[in-house]
Amino acid sequence: MNKNKQILRHCPNFYKIINFEYYDDDELSNKLIDVYEKYVFKVDISDKNEVKRLEQLDLVLNKYIDDYFFRKELKVEMKKIKVRKDEDILSAIVNWIIRVFDNYEVGYTRNIYFSRWL
Repeated sequence: MNKNKQILRHCPNFYKIINFEYYDDDELSNKLIDVYEKYVFKVDISDKNEVKRLEQLDLVLNKYIDDYFFRKELKVEMKKIKVRKDEDILSAIVNWIIRVFDNYEVGYTRNIYFSRWL
């Protein structure tokens, strides 16, 4: 089986993420989608840890597209990213995005949002 097809089996939201229409001035969305696309085709399909991170990244960017509050949180947190010189930049960014999502999920489950009907 083709390597790309094997990888895309682990990314059910690939086309939704790649085809996401963002505003022209939304540079972060453009960069995140670019990072996602590069990471997807860089993954070694035989390494289970990388495949697991790929599945997490797919889930996180799907959440980024669907959830306004998470999108806002990620935009704030991406300004705080730090990458060491000896680290792979792409992997460090992916790990940071997943860490922000994990922290968001913990905080989001503790907060209760009440909608107000006027």
